[in-house]
Amino acid sequence: MRTSLARSWPVAVILAAVAAVLTSGLSALTARAADSACRVDYTVNEWAGGYTAQVKITNLGPAVTGWRLTWSYAGDQQVTSAWNATVTQSGRAVTAVDAGWNGTLATGGTAEFGLQGTWRSSDPVPTDFALNGAACGDTTTPPTTPPPTTTPPPSADCGSAVFCSDFEDQTGTTPSGDWRFTAPDCQGAGTAVVDAAVAHSGGKSLRVDGKAGYCNHAFVEAASDLSTVGPVMYVRMWVRHTTALPAAHVTFVSMPDSSQAGRSLRVGGQNSALQWNRETDDATLPAQSPAGVAQSRPLPTGSWQCLRFAIDTSAPNLDTWLGDEQIPGLHADGVPTQDIDQQWLARTTPPRPTALRLGWESYGTGDDTLWFDDVAVGSSPIGC
Repeated sequence: MRTSLARSWPVAVILAAVAAVLTSGLSALTARAADSACRVDYTVNEWAGGYTAQVKITNLGPAVTGWRLTWSYAGDQQVTSAWNATVTQSGRAVTAVDAGWNGTLATGGTAEFGLQGTWRSSDPVPTDFALNGAACGDTTTPPTTPPPTTTPPPSADCGSAVFCSDFEDQTGTTPSGDWRFTAPDCQGAGTAVVDAAVAHSGGKSLRVDGKAGYCNHAFVEAASDLSTVGPVMYVRMWVRHTTALPAAHVTFVSMPDSSQAGRSLRVGGQNSALQWNRETDDATLPAQSPAGVAQSRPLPTGSWQCLRFAIDTSAPNLDTWLGDEQIPGLHADGVPTQDIDQQWLARTTPPRPTALRLGWESYGTGDDTLWFDDVAVGSSPIGC
């Protein structure tokens, strides 16, 4: 018996050891099976009613020669455009497929694409990404918010502004006094009147019924000479319009520019988003690539919007705000930025606006009715 017991002890130890190894191996296999096939970094930049997202895929599994990323939105987001991938949406389900040239992903390899969209009630980040059907581990970056600042925001009062108008001094429907109607190149069916039915503040505003087609220019020009405002010219206005900015080029703020021999520095839209345009060389800010347009913003319709911009008259620099949000695609600081200012920096002469015109001109399709109110121009920042 003792001999038998002595021989059975090592067998028990061996069996226990084998069991431990098998258990350990099973745990390791289970852990590996639970590893994500990919990682997704989804960085969203959100504003009221819209957003852009930059999506980075890191392949943690075997190499693939074509990728398909899927996810679901928990809110009411709707994708409107994308770049570096083909993105489609059905209900809340979204699918992004590689653009061909970026379809190969080695183990550890990455691919990036971007998209733009709209939302109404909520814009939560998605959490169920899958690459070619295999679930990903996700990293989401919260929507960007303006950084805290110790500098008080500019006052909404006119303060030391060299020009400030709320149209309350207008006595009839035809612009007069500090304002006069003008059609810089040619006049057609577009009109501009003082409106006593719609206003941002007080009881009056400037209404422009803009018509499509090049020869329908309709503007109202401020009487003030702005040639000495600076060195940075700050402009603030409230604008309300009824129709979304079209794909074709339109202008609703035009400033004669002595650095362009009187041709205009223009604010308007193209590809359904706000843009700057320089008449001399037709340069735009941002560039009209999908990635560039995504860095601008649409102009919301049916409500008053505070539009502000700063024009540096000592360098070809610009800043633009919609409300309190600085629009990244409408910012030029002299440092080249891909898809933003390639065209703009082709000309290094600083702008020198001499007057302010509010109205409408279209270079294709694009009728619109819009209103302006509480307009101010000065050498110091003017808030909303």
